[in-house]
Amino acid sequence: MFGFHYRLERHALRFVLAVVLVAGIGGFVEIAPLFTISETVETVPDMRVYTPLEVAGRNIYIREGCYACHSQMIRTLRDDVERYGPYSLAVESKYDHPMLWGSKRTGPDLARIGAKYSDEWQVAHLVNPRDVVPESKMPAYAWLARTPLKMGDLGLHMAALRRVGVPYTDEMIANAPGDAYGQASPDSPYAAGVTKRYGDATNVRAFAGQPGHVTEMDALVAYLQILGHLTDAAHVQQAQAAQ
Repeated sequence: MFGFHYRLERHALRFVLAVVLVAGIGGFVEIAPLFTISETVETVPDMRVYTPLEVAGRNIYIREGCYACHSQMIRTLRDDVERYGPYSLAVESKYDHPMLWGSKRTGPDLARIGAKYSDEWQVAHLVNPRDVVPESKMPAYAWLARTPLKMGDLGLHMAALRRVGVPYTDEMIANAPGDAYGQASPDSPYAAGVTKRYGDATNVRAFAGQPGHVTEMDALVAYLQILGHLTDAAHVQQAQAAQ
């Protein structure tokens, strides 16, 4: 085996052809599954997109590197399912760009963290994690509650997401700043537009407890509270399997 390799290295053209052949095989193995993506991603009627505020929260989540310590994919292993809930389906990440599945769990998986705790708990946890989880190694993010959320460019973010397949309408993109404000300000005239465009089940409330003053804390909590609730497909599948 080693003799063959040594002889191959002495002939540059043969070596280049061998590299191209091996790289081609590896590339085919990686690319081939993309041709069956329509069969891999489930079709569900209740899948919804992220609201502008949730998009902003997801951007903050990525910016702060939360994905480095928290995964967002529940594996089919029994321990995972018993601890976190139904295992993740491909459709649940259909509109995630980039994917945040991860593999490192310094902290728990967050694929189904939405609605597990109250907004007050999430805010307290972000302000000082050890106030609610004494053994936590997570850094504090108290400054998020003091930082006004930049909303003017959210339409551009959503337009970019539309180009990669997220079905945002022109109306959604045009009203992105107002919808972001309205989702965290339930008593404002903008709140009705959020439910009109994203559905009555959309979380519309002052996530950080300061109506009319939308901060990065509002956006991050809004994002965390929707994780696992873009569709009920996984729970429906689990219920059907139990019958």
